Amino acid sequence: MPAVSKGDGMRGLAVFISDIRNCKSKEAEIKRINKELANIRSKFKGDKALDGYSKKKYVCKLLFIFLLGHDIDFGHMEAVNLLSSNKYTEKQIGYLFISVLVNSNSELIRLINNAIKNDLSSRNPTFMCLALHCIANVGSREMAEAFASEIPRILVAGDTMDSVKQSAALCLLRLYKTSPDLVLMGEWTSRVVHLLNDQHMGVVTAAISLITCLSQKNPDEFKTCVSLAVSRLSRIVSSASTDLQDYTYYFVPAPWLSCKLLRLLQCYPPPEDGAVKGRLVECLETILNKAQEPPKSKKVQHSNAKNAILFEAISLIIHYDSEPNLLVRACNQLGQFLQHRETNLRYLALESMCTLASSEFSHEAVKTHIETVINALKTERDVSVRQRAADLLYAMCDRSNAKQIVAEMLSYLETADYSIREEMVLKVAILAEKYAVDYSWYVDTILNLIRIAGDYVSEEVWYRVIQIVINRDDVQGYAAKTVFEALQAPACHENMVKVGGYILGEFGNLIAGDPRSSPLVQFNLLHSKFHLCSVPTRALLLSAYIKFINLFPETKATIQEVLRCDSQIRNSDVELQQRAVEYLKLSSIASTDVLATVLEEMPPFPERESSILAKLKKKKGPGAVSVTELEDGKREGGELNGGADRGPDTSVMAASNASTPSPSADLLGIRSAAPVSAAPASAGSLLVDVFSEAGPAAPSAAVNDDGFLRDLEQPTETSDSLLVEGSGDSDSAPPSEDPAPPLSEADELLNKFVCKNNGVLFENQLLQIGIKSEYRQNLGRMYLFYGNKTSVQFASFTTTVSCPGELQSQLNVQSKPVEPLVEGGAQIQQVLNIECLTDFSDAPLLNIKFRYGGALQNLTLKLPVTINKFFQPTEMSSQDFFQRWKQLSQPQQEAQKIFKANHGMDTEVLKAKLLGLGMALLDNVDPNPENYVCAGVIQTKGQQVGCLLRLEPNAQAQVRNAPHRYERHRYETHLTGTKDTGTKCTSQVRKAQVRNAPHRYERHRYETHLTGTKDTGTKHTSQV
Repeated sequence: MPAVSKGDGMRGLAVFISDIRNCKSKEAEIKRINKELANIRSKFKGDKALDGYSKKKYVCKLLFIFLLGHDIDFGHMEAVNLLSSNKYTEKQIGYLFISVLVNSNSELIRLINNAIKNDLSSRNPTFMCLALHCIANVGSREMAEAFASEIPRILVAGDTMDSVKQSAALCLLRLYKTSPDLVLMGEWTSRVVHLLNDQHMGVVTAAISLITCLSQKNPDEFKTCVSLAVSRLSRIVSSASTDLQDYTYYFVPAPWLSCKLLRLLQCYPPPEDGAVKGRLVECLETILNKAQEPPKSKKVQHSNAKNAILFEAISLIIHYDSEPNLLVRACNQLGQFLQHRETNLRYLALESMCTLASSEFSHEAVKTHIETVINALKTERDVSVRQRAADLLYAMCDRSNAKQIVAEMLSYLETADYSIREEMVLKVAILAEKYAVDYSWYVDTILNLIRIAGDYVSEEVWYRVIQIVINRDDVQGYAAKTVFEALQAPACHENMVKVGGYILGEFGNLIAGDPRSSPLVQFNLLHSKFHLCSVPTRALLLSAYIKFINLFPETKATIQEVLRCDSQIRNSDVELQQRAVEYLKLSSIASTDVLATVLEEMPPFPERESSILAKLKKKKGPGAVSVTELEDGKREGGELNGGADRGPDTSVMAASNASTPSPSADLLGIRSAAPVSAAPASAGSLLVDVFSEAGPAAPSAAVNDDGFLRDLEQPTETSDSLLVEGSGDSDSAPPSEDPAPPLSEADELLNKFVCKNNGVLFENQLLQIGIKSEYRQNLGRMYLFYGNKTSVQFASFTTTVSCPGELQSQLNVQSKPVEPLVEGGAQIQQVLNIECLTDFSDAPLLNIKFRYGGALQNLTLKLPVTINKFFQPTEMSSQDFFQRWKQLSQPQQEAQKIFKANHGMDTEVLKAKLLGLGMALLDNVDPNPENYVCAGVIQTKGQQVGCLLRLEPNAQAQVRNAPHRYERHRYETHLTGTKDTGTKCTSQVRKAQVRNAPHRYERHRYETHLTGTKDTGTKHTSQV
């Protein structure tokens, strides 16, 4: 590179930089910069032509101003002009400016490319390097198109200088990474590979980076590089530090090149040529031997360079996995690092030994270090090192040491970091199952796991233990006895209650002979946990109770009394209420034989890959959370209305699944998914599990760890003649009639989904339509499930989603097409993507047409897409709430209604409804604890609309006042559910209770969806 002359100091630039540094304030700096920009602009526009030095100086000032964070909108052409200069310093500044400020879409790119071509063809090595650096810095596709064919020629040309070859190799690597389809080596392949034999070590170092990248994409084209890489590596390893003096780093010859060569060899299998393989093995042995030698320097740089080569060599040995001697030596070397004082070395040693543990040649050698690894798990201060120690224990585990390792991991789990507990739980569960010779030990281990880390025991873990207990008769009695003892602990985790309820419900009779575990004692023990559990666990316990009636008839009266109490048959949760009522009726009217048939023991589950192992693979793999993006944004209200995850449940209706699809039909999620269009075995089993998790092949975004498609409600009875029959045209002809008008029940069906997202939208004797939906901000996704309840095929099945009138500009609904044929007893799925553009009051229409027995069926429903689905709950303090409430005091910003209730004023039901509405239920905000306060924001594409709500009950008068306040200046009836007719306000009263529900919104018009009222123009009616 030419030396910079004394005159190139650019004194004006130095003065300007000094002035900027001396500025006392930001304002002074901006003032000085604006003054300089004005001066530069006048110089560039002046009549007097500037010489190269002046251009260079002013372009440098512009570059400095840009680096300070200010925009530069001129001077680009002057920088391009500098590229044509024959002076190095001027050309350098021009290329620097281009690299930093010119993007690939600039109009000047053609002029820049011409200047670069001139420099590449000039054969001046300094200019060629500047041009190559600019290409690599910009790295755009336009650059690749212009120079991808030119740079390989420069790289392999015999007269190209070494410095230019280095720049060309790295420039080509940059273009290949950005536009691999444009960089085609073709005829240059063999000549590029032979650069590994170049005399200049810098050229080899640059070329090997390029070759490694190319080999990963096209290994066959570059396989000749293996022998050359081994030869070069052998020369480096066997040389003394004085032989490569210019490339020796703290007494280590060419460490960077050695690491790159070893990494290149990991792209290929072991060499087939015996001589090449022998030479490579000799190199690896030499590297391992040098690692044992005393260090030649106490500097940390020496040990870092030496260890870098060693770890790359060990990685290559592990990659080949064919040399037992080298694998054992590598394991022993890593074992020495396990107790090294340097934390990074311990981490790398543990990580490499995890891979060595999977090799049949080195597994035993790895096991010899088990005590050291266990000690690291207990004593390491760095959590990442402890996690690698846990990974290594998991990898080295086999039947000979499984009990020891599992015991140590359980012991560590009590004090483990929260960030790794879930993964530790999965690994303990997998090891206990995989190496369990005695399944009683397996049961003990899993129950102990639940006791120690119950919060981190996922459903897959206790699903699996139940599956194994059910499938193995020899462990069922022991499992019942053990879980009975575990439930006697005063503080018992809910997962333990789930396992206990399931196992005692199935196999409690195996321990009932002992007076200490008599049937009544078992029931009382389970029921003592009932009030402490969540709704899914209570549902499971109710199923266990009805099982007890079958197993132990003497408990019938006691259990019926529990089922008959108001807290069960009038429970606010629909699922618990339904179970209590049905189980009570079943136990009262069914004969002993019917009970024995309906409540028979669960059959064995078919064996398949453990769901725990699948979850661990997913957790460790890249991108594992992409399928739960929708779930992350799920509102609490969605769970209250059917979106909550349900655990496994005892099969109460095993014999009657033909008529009632049960969400617990596949308790442990181990049945393989049935084809969507598979026909049933018999008409008696039609639509079993129509909405179960294993039924439809749902997309990944819909089925996730929380069982998104698991918990649809049971089908409800509706009219048997809701389908409108058309003419009997040919089955093959697609339906051409106009869509039928919405059903008379459409509004009633729509209102059922105002406070819930999941359920059966429509059902008659032919068709069942179920819905699962989730919303996040202004976006939503809805899954429609169409079930054929007959044994006859539906032909020409089509669905159309439309937005009538103004709704087209307010709501964007995109639907995927459905299969035109629906086999008898089968189910198909349709996905709708919904975007809220602005507020709306109408609902989209769903038209369904198909031919059944030659007759056209045509019906139209309203899709349950209401404005409250796009609520985002908002947390507020009491002070903020009432301050905002007072600000929204204009008449147009408030809606208030006093109305009587159709149902009892139950606290839990009210909370569930308010949460289902989509708003956040705020605690300890209103001075009156009897009142309910909510806040939320309606998310649309164009704006966000805040909403405040207060529900004020009057216990004595049984009245509630529900005001809303908004931020905008018009009302819509969806949010309050009122009908403004200008005449009178009528409430439909079922009980002598009255609610006054004033909502305070941040908008200025009403919408009816939130309380389900309609604007008729005649009277003001509220449906509650």
